Amino acid sequence: MKRKYLLRLSMLALCVYLLLAQGCGKRKSELYSVAFYNLENLFDTIHDDGKNDYDFLPDGRYAWNTTKYEAKLKNLAHVLSELSRGKVTQGPACIGVAEVENKRVLDDLLKQPALSQYRYVHYEGPDERGIDCALLYDSLQFQVKHSKLVYSAPFEGDTTDLTRGFLVVDGSLAGERLCLIVNHWPSRGSGEEYRIHAARQVKALKDSLFREDRHLKLIVMGDLNDDPMDESLQVLGARKDREQVGEQEFYNPWWKTLEDDGIGTLCYRGKWNLFDQIVLTRPLLEGQGGLLYDGNEVFRPDYLFQHDDKYEGYPLRTHGGRKWLNGYSDHLPTIVYLRKH
Repeated sequence: MKRKYLLRLSMLALCVYLLLAQGCGKRKSELYSVAFYNLENLFDTIHDDGKNDYDFLPDGRYAWNTTKYEAKLKNLAHVLSELSRGKVTQGPACIGVAEVENKRVLDDLLKQPALSQYRYVHYEGPDERGIDCALLYDSLQFQVKHSKLVYSAPFEGDTTDLTRGFLVVDGSLAGERLCLIVNHWPSRGSGEEYRIHAARQVKALKDSLFREDRHLKLIVMGDLNDDPMDESLQVLGARKDREQVGEQEFYNPWWKTLEDDGIGTLCYRGKWNLFDQIVLTRPLLEGQGGLLYDGNEVFRPDYLFQHDDKYEGYPLRTHGGRKWLNGYSDHLPTIVYLRKH
């Protein structure tokens, strides 16, 4: 009788051990996500001194009022709160955003219940309209160590078409150092040479960071106003094939997304572009352990698209001309996944 009891106890102990071992095995590989989203003119209804924000005032071109502003906040919060949730329960660790007017709109955005887990990093930039970049982050996943806004040098003395600065945030994700640079390069109307100039500055910034740490895991993200195969991205050193990524270059998974899969993030005159990119340095591609690249996607739920009139299939934006569409943005969000081994 005693032997049977001891045998059963041993079998039970073995089952418990195997179950715990399986659980520990799963915990050895954890998935995280990093996203970017151009919020398309997230303005409040108050004039900021020295900024050309008059279109987004109650008596301005878009008759921008509290009702429209609050609807915009609610719509954006809905999108941001759903990013990557199908794969990562806790949502993105970091979300780079573009076209935010000031700290006030970021405060109002993060007051939305769906975004209560996030904080932000933001510095007022030099853009004449007042739109800046920012980084939203979940402090339980990503811990900010240092941040700064690196101002862009004017191209050939042009102080009108200034790049909106390069937001550098250095922190820790899953116990590892991760550095991010959030960008919004000059518009297509400014000419290709302005974006090439921006790319050279970001490359110089990257080179400076690599002199301090040649194994740095660095992500550059933003609305670059160029497609992955355009010259500015080649100047930056963002490659299509990960096997061709040099020691201090970037992997650009969005090249295949646009060129091979035909998926973009904005549509103009029936043609899709992919300006909203997230590129990664080689230390995020190689090695047996640590934080490594694990995939990418354009976030494309049905509700982010128009379903009527001649713009059917385009991203559902806030305005069509001067008509308020009560939409989201003229861009779609992008996401990269990182797995901690």
